[in-house]
Amino acid sequence: MAKKVAIDLGTANSLVFLQGQGVVVREPSVVAVSLDDRKVLAVGNEAKEMLGKVPGNIVARRPLRQGVIASYRLTEALLKALLNKAIGRSRFVKPEVMISVPAGLTSVEERAVIEAAAAAGAGKIYLIPEPIAAAIGAELPISTSTGNMIVNMGGGTTEVAVISMNGIVNYESKRIAGDALNEAIVNYMRKIKGLVIGEQMAEKMKIEIGSAVFHDNPKEMEVRGRSVANGMPVTLMINSNELNDAVKPVLNQIIGAIKTVLEETPPELTSDIIDRGMVLSGGTALFSDIDELFTKATGVPAHVVDDPLDAVVTGVAEALKHLDVIKSSLRGR
Repeated sequence: MAKKVAIDLGTANSLVFLQGQGVVVREPSVVAVSLDDRKVLAVGNEAKEMLGKVPGNIVARRPLRQGVIASYRLTEALLKALLNKAIGRSRFVKPEVMISVPAGLTSVEERAVIEAAAAAGAGKIYLIPEPIAAAIGAELPISTSTGNMIVNMGGGTTEVAVISMNGIVNYESKRIAGDALNEAIVNYMRKIKGLVIGEQMAEKMKIEIGSAVFHDNPKEMEVRGRSVANGMPVTLMINSNELNDAVKPVLNQIIGAIKTVLEETPPELTSDIIDRGMVLSGGTALFSDIDELFTKATGVPAHVVDDPLDAVVTGVAEALKHLDVIKSSLRGR
């Protein structure tokens, strides 16, 4: 029998769930390539370690940008590596694969994902919108007529959706999320603090001292970088309130998307959402105090799902088990 494989193909990280075994692969969505012969040198953790540290003839790239394929060839290499790690290189029967994709994907972008998966060795291929997968993973009762609101914030995209009867009633997709927070921190440090830092340092700052709200006793962190003025190494102390200034514009855009969806949702479903609240999933849901900020800004209680990083891939795996129920929401071949 064909093995059933669920894949959360993310801008920042990709996860593979093998039915009966759980999450078997968890790797950064990065591929390292030699510019001399276009050969793929490394994928995942090994490739991510090369970011910003490799010779000029080697580049470490993300195949997906803002949730969509930026490089078909690199996406194929990433999917092939994920499948090989999950189920081995030698397989008699092609696996049945379901992949989560942003709800706002165009038909051309959908076809690119399907073709990359087929070239990587997948048999039957299904695509499921990320908000639906995240809602299933968060154990929301999406098959009922009640309104369920999910805010799925990954590395490249934020998708806000109201789901009822296994379908998306209303949604808003913003191609901003964790990567945009990192970029905002990099820009703030350069323009306001006169310090040039890399994406990995920005990510570390976001995780260690980042906060969506101001604090009377903010956390502090020592940040090393290069001076804009003279190019020399510099160390600065930065606190979480300063970082809040940097990321506020990005968070306000996400709040704007949430408000738009709430305004356009039918009143009957809105009353359900006010009672039940919105559920936050994806890696960016781990950003400190983001649930508190969203609750204050919208008046709707925000709850972070128990396992925000795995919510989507868990939902994809569950959907793969119940294809007949969820079929109307799927694309594929």
